[in-house]
Amino acid sequence: MVLSDTGFWYAFFNPKDKFHPHSLAVMKRLDEGLITTWPVITETCYLLGKALGSRSQLRFLQALDASYVEVYQIYPKHLPQIQRLMHKYAGLPMDLADASLVILAEELGHGRILSTDRRDFKTYRWKNHKPFQNLLLPE
Repeated sequence: MVLSDTGFWYAFFNPKDKFHPHSLAVMKRLDEGLITTWPVITETCYLLGKALGSRSQLRFLQALDASYVEVYQIYPKHLPQIQRLMHKYAGLPMDLADASLVILAEELGHGRILSTDRRDFKTYRWKNHKPFQNLLLPE
């Protein structure tokens, strides 16, 4: 499973986004499933709705409902770790969606991610020292 961030989903469902063609191409050649978190889904719905209206939100949710994407649950037990991460990366700053993806990477045991956020996911570390590998925007 490859982690998927808000920026990727926003680009994939927004034809006006500069990363849209690239996100489509990556999805065509990706040979494994995607996984994300509810904070990423919430953030994506908000941004799509703001930019393109409710139809884009519905298209995104339909893709999730069609089982194209697995959703990892964030629980109250994760809150102390989320707070530590957000404090550690406050200078970027880190938001809840990004913190949830760091937790997910630790759960999965890898940091392969699709994200348009090159700076942050180049800086974040899972398990305190392991870097993310951005499959959408490789260095």
